[in-house]
Amino acid sequence: MPRRHEVGWSVVYALIIGTCGERPPRRPRGVATLARIAGVNIPTNKRVVIALQYIHGIGPKKAQEIVDQVHIDPARRVSQLSDQEVLQIREMIDRDYVVEGDLRREVAMNIKRLMDLGCYRGLRHRRGLPVRGQRTHTNARTRKGPAKAIAGKKK
Repeated sequence: MPRRHEVGWSVVYALIIGTCGERPPRRPRGVATLARIAGVNIPTNKRVVIALQYIHGIGPKKAQEIVDQVHIDPARRVSQLSDQEVLQIREMIDRDYVVEGDLRREVAMNIKRLMDLGCYRGLRHRRGLPVRGQRTHTNARTRKGPAKAIAGKKK
């Protein structure tokens, strides 16, 4: 009887070439394994309205609008969509919405424009401080980073 760490050559060979005698399960025809919309792999096991929100620039309201305009039942899952319906969603998003890379680029350009103008909001962006009037005496740790110790502060 082989010890726990001893393995037969057939098992080693099967592991090396990646075959262990079992085949991966076949998927039924007409079921998409992965829906890729606007360069994002959206999760297949979630409802369509929720899965669309994984795309940068699409929130709850826009996701609901898309589902309504394409005439898809909001309760359906992404895995239940046909290739034609995924194509309709993809074409609609490309045509009507600014998402992902284009949106990120647009936001970055707007921030850069504010910084180049030298306006108050641009200065706050440049210094890495809150832009919209929040207090900074306490809090604002997300923008300012971890607190820095000050020597001689304690009495």
